[in-house]
Amino acid sequence: MGKRMRKTRALCCCVSPRLKYQTPNSIFSWYEEDLWTEIAKFLDGKSLVMLASTSKWFHCIIMEECVWKHACLRDLHVPDPGKVTSKWINLYATAFNGCHSYTFRQQDKHIDWMRIGAFSFDSQNALLTENLIPPLKILKEKTMEKMIELNGCCVVRNIKSGIWIADLQLVRCPVCDLNTCDGTMQVLDARHIELFLSEGYQDGSWDYELLGSHHEKKQASGASAGIFDVKHIKDRSTSAVLDLKSWIGKPNDWQPKAMISPYAVAVNTNLQENEGLHVKFHVMKSGKNDEIVSIRISEQLQ
Repeated sequence: MGKRMRKTRALCCCVSPRLKYQTPNSIFSWYEEDLWTEIAKFLDGKSLVMLASTSKWFHCIIMEECVWKHACLRDLHVPDPGKVTSKWINLYATAFNGCHSYTFRQQDKHIDWMRIGAFSFDSQNALLTENLIPPLKILKEKTMEKMIELNGCCVVRNIKSGIWIADLQLVRCPVCDLNTCDGTMQVLDARHIELFLSEGYQDGSWDYELLGSHHEKKQASGASAGIFDVKHIKDRSTSAVLDLKSWIGKPNDWQPKAMISPYAVAVNTNLQENEGLHVKFHVMKSGKNDEIVSIRISEQLQ
């Protein structure tokens, strides 16, 4: 008697269980706007753009102002500046797209640069100085030009408050008006975060103007420069910027160094034997109310 053949089951395709989206009995919905808005706050700019490109629904969520505001403040490590005139996605782009002020002007003079970071102006008064040795003193002279000439520092008013971006630029000396130098100079270059989005900057009607210059006619151990919000000049975070031993490096370290705090930025490059420094202070003003929107402190060897 032969063996009984076992009955075999026919092969069939596997069907995954399906979620019933947005039904009355649904406990969880994948397409919950508040949920994805919160998730988006943990993504960097590149990831946000990639997620927005997946569908119209995600594009709508990612383009919310609150998402890009959170990303911008988080990645720049700055407090909320309050009201801004530009969209936050555009502010994020101008801060992280790799552009700097020499990208748009004087490209032939530019050699190299590094991004220092972001800081804030809580007030409209700034101390610009080439001397980082504490205590910082706000001296009074008859004119700003005289203050710079005698002391290598000045207080400028009507600064545009809010977020500022700081870079250290290395440029060729012909940017200045000295014909005796064929080397390079360093520039502490700071700008309001909305500068590159301003029509007056884009069309070239806003330009830098010289506030004054200072000649140091003796050996300089380093080329230093700093920008400080006067309102926060006595803050503990600002004192960290003035603790030079903690960040300028050893005397034989020739690499430029920078330090930034919530309301101040400073740079220093240790120098070899020299005959002194020539320092210039420039600002750029907006056309509407003459608010200062950019600051440059340039330094070159004599």
